[in-house]
Amino acid sequence: MRDTPRPQGTVGDARPGPPQLRPGRALAHTTGASGSGYPHRSDSRPPQTPRGGRRSDLIGRLGTTPPVPGRPAFFTLLLGIPALLFALITWQVVEDGPLLRVDERVSHALIHPDRPSAALSDLGNATVAIPVLVLAILYSAWRGRRTGTDRWWLPPTAAAVLMALVPALVVPLKELTDRPGTPVVPPATGYFPSGHTATAAIAYGAATLLVIPWLRSTRTRRTLVLGYVLVVLGVSYGLVRHGWHWPLDVVASWCLSADLLLLFRLFLARHGRR
Repeated sequence: MRDTPRPQGTVGDARPGPPQLRPGRALAHTTGASGSGYPHRSDSRPPQTPRGGRRSDLIGRLGTTPPVPGRPAFFTLLLGIPALLFALITWQVVEDGPLLRVDERVSHALIHPDRPSAALSDLGNATVAIPVLVLAILYSAWRGRRTGTDRWWLPPTAAAVLMALVPALVVPLKELTDRPGTPVVPPATGYFPSGHTATAAIAYGAATLLVIPWLRSTRTRRTLVLGYVLVVLGVSYGLVRHGWHWPLDVVASWCLSADLLLLFRLFLARHGRR
């Protein structure tokens, strides 16, 4: 009796044969299959999970996974360095520390009263610096209201408050430290920190930050920032050169002004995003 041949590929067949695809099944890794680059899909459609369709943020920005140092950490570092340096200088002045000996030697090497140094230091007078800030405040308010900017009055008002903080902070510090002046000035105390340096740094700095958003040219913006830096350095040099202040008086005002301007810049950035 003849055996009936069995079809190849059935269950229990020991002989090799081509695999048979079942209906409704698909092989994700079949050579030539559409979307073979995706291990768990048989087509080229994008995954439907939220993580698969989400694009990660740039490195250093908020929302990056895993967490990395972003803008808050950067601003904290920028604020912390001037604050620590200001605290160190103030401590040395109050305790008559060894840093004051170096400060005195540097001052004696630089002091040479002349007209150019007096003219440079005069740029830190309130009668010169504050009118410049007032013009920048009026210009910023006019441009903001003309363009229909939301809360256009907020940046000019913040700049005025920032300028008012200068005497509110500097005067108590002068009374607290009670530092005498250089040998070329009349005997007196209350020279730390430098009020002229702080006035110039805050007035011209706030004016620069108010005007920059309305400038279209990048070269003009850079020129304005460079001019601001040169003016503050000129005022600082004139004060030390003429003997109105010790070098540490000026450096301490730099640190104080840097933190105030960074906070003002952060406030303007948040206002702009809103």
